[in-house]
Amino acid sequence: MDLANLNAFIAVAETGSFSLAAERLHLTQPAVSKRIAALEGQLDVRLFDRLGREIGLTEAGRALQPRAYQILNVLEDTRRALTNLNGDIGGRLSLATSHHIGLHRLPPLLRAFTRAHPQVNLDIRFLDSEIAYDEVLHGRAELAVITLAPQTAEPVKAVKVWDDPLDFVVAPEHPLARRPTITLADISSHPAVFPGGNTFTHHIAHRLFEREGLTPNITMSTNYMETIKMMVSIGIAWSVLPRSMLDEQVVRLDLPGIQLTRQLGYIRHTERTLSNAARAFMALLDSVAVTAGRKANDQ
Repeated sequence: MDLANLNAFIAVAETGSFSLAAERLHLTQPAVSKRIAALEGQLDVRLFDRLGREIGLTEAGRALQPRAYQILNVLEDTRRALTNLNGDIGGRLSLATSHHIGLHRLPPLLRAFTRAHPQVNLDIRFLDSEIAYDEVLHGRAELAVITLAPQTAEPVKAVKVWDDPLDFVVAPEHPLARRPTITLADISSHPAVFPGGNTFTHHIAHRLFEREGLTPNITMSTNYMETIKMMVSIGIAWSVLPRSMLDEQVVRLDLPGIQLTRQLGYIRHTERTLSNAARAFMALLDSVAVTAGRKANDQ
């Protein structure tokens, strides 16, 4: 079974499109179609149903997909294990991270890492934390530095690096900014802009209101924290933002007895061999976690 054909099959299955698969693989669409046709010829089965522009897996395709992941993951795991034998820290490190962490947490770490290990070719993908989780789960990324889920199940292991306090914020001219005392009930009656409902941050904030029997008035949503901050700053909504993003554009609302925080860190797949480069980057993250823990204890 040709590995290039198998990679093309996975790309089409995941994207549901020959054209999108071609973009992912940096190929032309006819080249992807040719690889799928060759794989179907090798297996003597039809893998996709093509109904106009709609692409769907056949029963044979659905049976092949998990096995295709297993085949490619075993081969990639073997390649890393053999490469690790020489002890060198080099080659490709596939790293997924959220946009917020990539902008606000990772730059100094990446700078230090690339200076210490110039032979490593960093392949960084900026994704929502939930998508990055799947990238690690399916072996498409060795590590992901993300907002950690409240619970993580094997075979994925999560390691906390930073506590990330969250604050309720509004624009300086917002009516809530002038209130001497504020409750969750006060906030819930005003329009809000939230991260998307599929995000870990959304669930953390929403559970706080649920415990009080309240429903926030979410009128808009986006997964980009910078966009949320902009929308808050122009006065059309309140939101929850990481404390590290606060400046003169927004005002922090003080709610007595209420503290929100999320955990940022990295995840890895426990059943897969990590490259020496990935292990070196994990060691750097672990050292940052130790430093962050000491600062928290000193406060």
